[in-house]
Amino acid sequence: MPLSKEQTTSVEATIKESLRKKFQNYKRESKNMPFHYRLLGQDRMALYSFIQSLNTTFGTSIFEPVAETLAKTRFAKAQSQYVVGNKISEDAQNEIQHIMNKLTIGDTDPDKREEIQRIRDVCQTGGMNRLRAVKADLLIENDEGSLFLFDLKTAKPNISNFKDFKRTLLEWCAIALAKDPDLDIHSLIAIPYNPYEPKPYERWTLKGMLDVEQELKVADEFWNFLGGNGAYQHLLDCFERVGIELRSEIDQYFEKFSD
Repeated sequence: MPLSKEQTTSVEATIKESLRKKFQNYKRESKNMPFHYRLLGQDRMALYSFIQSLNTTFGTSIFEPVAETLAKTRFAKAQSQYVVGNKISEDAQNEIQHIMNKLTIGDTDPDKREEIQRIRDVCQTGGMNRLRAVKADLLIENDEGSLFLFDLKTAKPNISNFKDFKRTLLEWCAIALAKDPDLDIHSLIAIPYNPYEPKPYERWTLKGMLDVEQELKVADEFWNFLGGNGAYQHLLDCFERVGIELRSEIDQYFEKFSD
C-alpha cells in the first residue's frame, strides 16, 4: 500500500526542511586542506566534508524528524527526543543487573516479554532513585495506549556496544513502568537501512544480547511499522524526488566553494 498523499507531502516537506536546516547550520571542521584542494578542488572537498558530516548526524537531522512525521499520520502520538523520565526503582535496577549478568555469561537467552514482566514486578519497590532525564530517539503511542520507544542506530553499530544498548532498553521500560506499572511498553533498536542488502542483515551477531524479534527493526521493518506496508520503498521514492527537486539548490550551495 503506497503512502497517502498526506503522508507523502508531509514526509517530503520534512526532508526538505531538515536538509536546508543542515545547510544553514553546517560548519566545516577544517578549511585548510591544501593538498586535497589542489588535487580534487575545493568544491569536491566541500561536498565530501558535508556528506561526512551528514552521515554522522543523519539520525538526528534526517531520520528522526522523518520518522516522527511519518508516524504521526498513523498513530495517536509520535514524538522525537521523548523524555522517558528520571526515576527508576532500586529493585528494578537490581533486576536489570541480574538480567544483564545472565545474558553476558550466556546462561540464558534474551526474552523481552519475560524481562519486562520481571521488571514490572519490582518497578515500584525498593525506593526510587533519581537519574538525569532519559530520552528516547522516538516515541510511538498507538490507539490502545501501548508505547514503543526507539533507539535509532547507525546502519553498522559497533557490536561491542550492544550490551549498553540492551541495558538502555531495559532501563527505559523500568522508568516508564515506575510511573504506570500496567503500561504496555516496548523498547527497540531501529536501524534505518540494511547496508548488506540484498543479503539479510546479520542478526545472528546480536542474538546473544537482543531478542531480535522483540527488540530490533531493520530497514523496511522499521519504516513499514511507522507508515504501513510498503512505506519503506515509497519513502525511498520521497528522498529521490526531493533530491531531484533540490539539485540546483544543492549545486548553488557548493558553488561558493569552487574558487
